[in-house]
Amino acid sequence: MQIRDLPYPDPGRPDVRSGPRLLLWLGRNQLAGQIKAMLWGTLHMASVAVLPVTLGVAVQAVVDRSGIRLALAGGLMVLLGTLIAVGDTMLHRTAITNWITAAARVQQLLARKTAELGATLTRRVAAGEVVAVSTGDVEKIGWFVEALSRFASAALTTVAVCVALVIYQPALGVVVAVGVPVLVLAVLPLLPRATKRADEQREKAGRATELASDTVAGLRVLRGIGGEELFLARYRRASQEVRKAAVHSARMWALIAAVQVALPGLLLIAVVWYGVGLVQDGRIGVGELVTVYGTVTFLLFPLRQFEEIAMAYSFSRPSAARAAKVLALRRTVPTSDDGYHGPAPAGDLHDPASGVLAPAGLLTAVVCGDPDAAGRLADRLGGHAAGDSTGVASARLGDVALDELPLDAARAAVLVQDKDPVLLSGTLAELLDVPASGAVGTDAALAAAQCGDVLTALAQASADDSGDPMRTRITERGRSLSGGQRQRLALARSLVTDPQVLVLDEPTSAVDSHTEARIADGLKALRTGRTTVVFSSSPLLLDRADRVVFVQQGSVAAEGTHRELLREAGYRAVVTRETDAESHTEKAAVTAALESELTELKKIEHIEESA
Repeated sequence: MQIRDLPYPDPGRPDVRSGPRLLLWLGRNQLAGQIKAMLWGTLHMASVAVLPVTLGVAVQAVVDRSGIRLALAGGLMVLLGTLIAVGDTMLHRTAITNWITAAARVQQLLARKTAELGATLTRRVAAGEVVAVSTGDVEKIGWFVEALSRFASAALTTVAVCVALVIYQPALGVVVAVGVPVLVLAVLPLLPRATKRADEQREKAGRATELASDTVAGLRVLRGIGGEELFLARYRRASQEVRKAAVHSARMWALIAAVQVALPGLLLIAVVWYGVGLVQDGRIGVGELVTVYGTVTFLLFPLRQFEEIAMAYSFSRPSAARAAKVLALRRTVPTSDDGYHGPAPAGDLHDPASGVLAPAGLLTAVVCGDPDAAGRLADRLGGHAAGDSTGVASARLGDVALDELPLDAARAAVLVQDKDPVLLSGTLAELLDVPASGAVGTDAALAAAQCGDVLTALAQASADDSGDPMRTRITERGRSLSGGQRQRLALARSLVTDPQVLVLDEPTSAVDSHTEARIADGLKALRTGRTTVVFSSSPLLLDRADRVVFVQQGSVAAEGTHRELLREAGYRAVVTRETDAESHTEKAAVTAALESELTELKKIEHIEESA
């Protein structure tokens, strides 16, 4: 895989049992790239390793006054210099390709998982954690994949050089062959502590990212209540904790780097000291000593790769574990056509867990006192909460359980609009260009959602002065629009889709009562013959629903029309927002009025009897 070939047609099915297994899976899937980078790295390092040999030959040629050997050594240096340049260039190209393609694979997997889970992802994993995994963690995972091939070439070259030294000059070669493993193993006791500090830094950085994400998402609300300074102070504290953790971690890695410099230096001193003694005794020549010295100096270079791979693994292992945690989230809805081969499902929408039933072709309103419970119920009705390991049975559309449907089929049959729908950046025409049945036109959907004033505002903001609202760009998440305008455009987008079943969670919470009444009329008219479920406690919407279901403590408490359910004290308390005290006062007033009326009736009866 080359960078120009990205994205992957299919990023594959990762092994998410643990972070190391995910890293191993990535390595296996990029085996060709890893081997290519390792070969180029071996060529580069082997050329660097042989360079001291030619230097030793040149020195010995000068000592022996041999012009031919000196010329031969010069020619070998030119050749090795060329090989070093080519090997280093190609190693960099292939290693960076491995980094980018590995990061792209993980990002595609995360994007696929996000699309698969939809709005339930941020209910199971914090939004800040998802952002941290898809940015910083992906980069660290790619770093390890990139460093792995260079480490492999360094290890292979180091072993070859040590063996060659033992053969070339046994007296000095044995010293080097024994000293190099000691240098490599010397840092192992420091790695667990360094890894722990790196984990602490990442954990605090994740919390700071989550806090920043939540603050930006609620900035408008914070400004409304004057809470910017409070959250800014919290972020400052979190940022300082991240800085302190980073410094704490950097000190340990600096210590490891110092050990990697100091110990090879001691080995080099020992080799030179011992080698000078051998030269004085006449056991080896000056050229041989220069060759061994140069080779030992070269070994300092691959030893740095050992330090880097240790650091890369220490940082990437927790990052891979967090990525695996997100990628391991499952839903039982199949993501391919393997799970269901029957006809398109049709019929009533039923949630066995709560008992909510939405008859086919009708507008059903669901009243739930707990907004969080309402959101979870809406997710279950759309099949988004299936497979949460809660043991709750999946919602059914007709005779088919939604967890038996492929993901595409389930979403085509049942569309859920979250209470906080997202508008992607782009023109209004692009926003409304969604997969649809074609039965509902854009104009009809915009009219039913009462988007007239929104179209006027967009026409005035048209960048090309065309006055066409469909060509006006909408900023990211619709931040240039008010909450009510965003809500109505999102509703229009859902209506254009025209799914068999449409589930709306508080679709009019940000609009005024007059607009809400018109939206209720337009929604009912446009969705005639289609199953529609609206989660709301607004009397304007409830009064226009064909049937209303009152859910209390996770199960259906009552059902009927809005006017019928007003006789229920619990339903009336949720819809009218009356408190227990107000309800008691109202009942007392009604009782007093009845008693007064009864007293008057008795007086009239007494007068009639007297007459």
